[in-house]
Amino acid sequence: QARVNIDKLLEQSGWLVQDYKHLNLGASLGIAVREFPTLKGPADYMLFIKRKAVGVLEAKPEGVTLSGVTEQSERYLENFPDDIPHITPLRFAYESTGVETIFRDRLDIDTRSRRVFSFHKPETLQEWMKEDTTLRNRLKSFPPLITDALRDAQTEAITNLEKSFGENHPRALIQMATGSGKTRVSASLSDVLIRSDWVRKVLFLADRVELVKQAKNN
Repeated sequence: QARVNIDKLLEQSGWLVQDYKHLNLGASLGIAVREFPTLKGPADYMLFIKRKAVGVLEAKPEGVTLSGVTEQSERYLENFPDDIPHITPLRFAYESTGVETIFRDRLDIDTRSRRVFSFHKPETLQEWMKEDTTLRNRLKSFPPLITDALRDAQTEAITNLEKSFGENHPRALIQMATGSGKTRVSASLSDVLIRSDWVRKVLFLADRVELVKQAKNN
């Protein structure tokens, strides 16, 4: 049942799912090959982009604690056949039950798994492979913050957030009092992230039309 759900999720994300015995790596940009043989046994799915292996997906029944499956995925990635074209190192790893999925990029300095809603598109992984380093690694070094229009408390909020990201915390909450300039902090932080090309889209969520107008002005 897990594999049935995983197949659907892969296909929805643009992957073509194939059995190893019917292997045709030229059939699509992204191919997910079931039961692909490695030197340590068959991987549930090996992921290929443009005919090169880029990562692995290990499937488990619903209810299994996925964090305990990462060592199995690592064995397959570390023991991939040398005669099969692949990127070095094989950097992308998924573990999934078809209901819950975790993912990690092995190029991250402090690599660890995180929950994802589904699998990334082949095009997304392809774009990441063109970059010199990963988003998590880049978040360890922020560009200079323009503080001319910021109050001390606003500067402190953004600086602490930069520190939190640098320590590999992917989520953060800034709590500020009414009238202390939360909108300005959001705008300044977005400016830093966009100037660094770390984000392409920012969602600013407000509960009143007046706050939306204020955000646009800022």
